[in-house]
Amino acid sequence: MTASTQSHDMLKIAAAAADSKGGEDLVALDVSGPLPLVDIFLLVTGRSERNVAAIADEIEDKLLEGGHKRLRREGRQESRWVLIDFGDLVVHVFHEQERVYYGLERLWKDCPVVPVDVPASAVTED
Repeated sequence: MTASTQSHDMLKIAAAAADSKGGEDLVALDVSGPLPLVDIFLLVTGRSERNVAAIADEIEDKLLEGGHKRLRREGRQESRWVLIDFGDLVVHVFHEQERVYYGLERLWKDCPVVPVDVPASAVTED
């Protein structure tokens, strides 16, 4: 089984939102094989608690604006690892230390990587 077109569309929105708030090391994994209710995990790193919160909030706002329903959000208060569940897409926004410690890439290493394309228009010069 592979991720749906809707999941890929959601991934594009989330990746652009993460990039716009300084999200780093974006990795998307197609987890549709082992997980019947989720298609894609998006992993994003933020440099501080404030940055993690800003990235998570922006991703959530943009996906909601796109008409996607949030099912669950966890970790926003501490902003060390924020999980946002949009059904087909689950976003994990990590502080750098938590990303290394929990190593989700290692846990899901058998899942295919989905290319993450951040549109050139999302990159702005000041």
